[in-house]
Amino acid sequence: WFTLGFRESGVVAFAIPVTLALTLAVFYLYGYTLNRITLFALIFSIGILVDDAIVVVENVVRHYHLEENRGRPRLRVAIEAVDEVGNPTILATLTVIAAILPMAFVGGLMGPYMRPIPVGASAAMVFSLIVAFIVTPWASLRLIRHEEKESPAGGHDHHSEDWATRLYRRVMEPLIHRPFWRWSFLLAVVAMLLAACALVAMGLVKVKMLPFDNKSEFQVILDMPEQATLETTAAAALEMGEYLKTVNEVVDYEIHVGTSGPFNFNGLVRHYYLRRGPHLADIQVNLAGKGQRRDQSHDIAKRVRPPLKSIADRYGARVKVAEVPPGPPVLSTLVAEIYGPDYDRQRELARKIMDIFEGTAGVVDVDWYMEEEQPRFLLEVDAEKAALNGISVAQVASALTLNLSGRQVGLLHRPLEKEDVPIILRPTLASRAGIERLKGIKLPTPGGGMVPLSELVNVRQTDIDRSIYHKNLMPVVYVTADVAGKEESPVYAVLKIDKALDKLSLPEGYRLERYVARQPFMTDRLAMKWDGEWHITFEVFRDLGLAFATVLILIYVLVVGWFQSFRTPIVIMAAIPFSLVGILPAHGLLGAFFTATSMIGFIAGAGIVVRNSIILVDFIEFRRKQGMALAEAVVDAGAVRFRPMMLTAAAVIVGSSVILFDPIFQGLALSLMAGEVASLFLSRMTVPILYYLSERRKKQ
Repeated sequence: WFTLGFRESGVVAFAIPVTLALTLAVFYLYGYTLNRITLFALIFSIGILVDDAIVVVENVVRHYHLEENRGRPRLRVAIEAVDEVGNPTILATLTVIAAILPMAFVGGLMGPYMRPIPVGASAAMVFSLIVAFIVTPWASLRLIRHEEKESPAGGHDHHSEDWATRLYRRVMEPLIHRPFWRWSFLLAVVAMLLAACALVAMGLVKVKMLPFDNKSEFQVILDMPEQATLETTAAAALEMGEYLKTVNEVVDYEIHVGTSGPFNFNGLVRHYYLRRGPHLADIQVNLAGKGQRRDQSHDIAKRVRPPLKSIADRYGARVKVAEVPPGPPVLSTLVAEIYGPDYDRQRELARKIMDIFEGTAGVVDVDWYMEEEQPRFLLEVDAEKAALNGISVAQVASALTLNLSGRQVGLLHRPLEKEDVPIILRPTLASRAGIERLKGIKLPTPGGGMVPLSELVNVRQTDIDRSIYHKNLMPVVYVTADVAGKEESPVYAVLKIDKALDKLSLPEGYRLERYVARQPFMTDRLAMKWDGEWHITFEVFRDLGLAFATVLILIYVLVVGWFQSFRTPIVIMAAIPFSLVGILPAHGLLGAFFTATSMIGFIAGAGIVVRNSIILVDFIEFRRKQGMALAEAVVDAGAVRFRPMMLTAAAVIVGSSVILFDPIFQGLALSLMAGEVASLFLSRMTVPILYYLSERRKKQ
């Protein structure tokens, strides 16, 4: 409104509901529901769908103000204005679609999760182009006044330009005509780009799949030694509960001993709902609402982890603080899968890898999907001695069952109970705890005497059978861990662990092979595969990188086809990396992770940057066809097209600001907002300079 005017802004805004309605129809046809992702896809689309309308409306307004169009029919002027930007606008819209649509083919768990964004944005761009060429000119004729203004001959009124356009001309004049300032500026842009990329290498901007979410709950998973009794497990869990009472943000908690907690997201994806046994406990911790506490749930979980671990260490137990994951379901943040020809050797190697995990800074909650070694007693009945005493094997088994498991001897009928209460007969724990007490059980003989069980059985001690896990029919041992501390991304933990694994020597005499994207083909050698969040991170960034490469190829082919030049597309696409000058420092200043959504924002922003560059270069060539010199055409085209580009950047910033404070989509908003600001001030000057150098060299 401040730049275009009230009526012009109304024409632009008129295109939004029409385009969004058509985009919602596409969602309906695809079977998408209105959920968090599709709503963010609509918000994301708002920032880019008004671009076509802005270009058309701004050019119509500019033509209305030209002296040469005084007295001409408004319809004819509007048609010429739309025709002037029609072809480059079509090409520019196709480049944005080419930049966004390949992301719909990202595979893995993350692809379907984010697919509504490229599908919705591509549909919105197609509909916005149709609306810009049909609805917007019609609305312009009825809402925008054809103002009669005096201007110098030729129709180029520099005095009527706003301050931003005049400033642009003042800056560009020396950059075009003075080689020292020109090359100094280009070197400064390259230096800023390298400095921005160095933020990632220096660890000031960290890469992560998705940032931590701010939930109102987390779980404490307690694994006592397998031989622990239910009472010991309950004592450890109650001690942890007493500590949780002292945490200000904790509203309440529920302790489940010997069984799993209520079925929830973590119970599903991490299989906690299968936990059964006297040595297992689960504490569900509920926090105050987001508006009633200062710290996020992740910060609270980090704070309570050391005291809880100190309690678990006193009991010889393992404890995990499990947060609700913000993205795709995984067993844990770090998962190491150990494959090999012998399961015992796999267990031994898993032990060594667990030690490496525990010795790596920032790696916490280390555990494995394997039971500890524990004894098992086999009681074999001596048939000859039992026969001499007149006792059968069935009588011995019945006596042991009664002592260990109990026996139902009846039902208790109580008026307040909905079901009958079973009456279980079983000796006290003190009389049956331990093998020696069991051997002291006495059985009656037919003669009326009593014979101790030790006279009738032979006791043999063995090791209890342990679980054998398989993945895709291959025996595997899982080692899991989480990441907390200064570097909370699995990327950096994996890099540290890989250095330690490089030094790991195997008795077999070969190096431990490590895999990320696939399982080992054979199990004839010991090998390890990374899984968990690191696997998803690798898979998503790999697919997004391939999508970005496809984007560059598609954009290059489209621009070559339009400009009939192999050099001009390179000039136009040179502006793509300049958005990193804004994106990476913005992530660093806000302490945000560079996430998958940040990458999506960068790729989408690349389409917008190329779009603006196409319209700019096309207008330069249009001015040259009108008879302007190369240097003058470069400056004038940049000045004339600067305002719609600034409006496009403002629209993207305003549209993305809505999702800036969402923990998951913050990276997307930062990439779009900071990338547009940087590209507005850098690429709008760099592209004309590079085009000027390219065309001058061609002419020479």
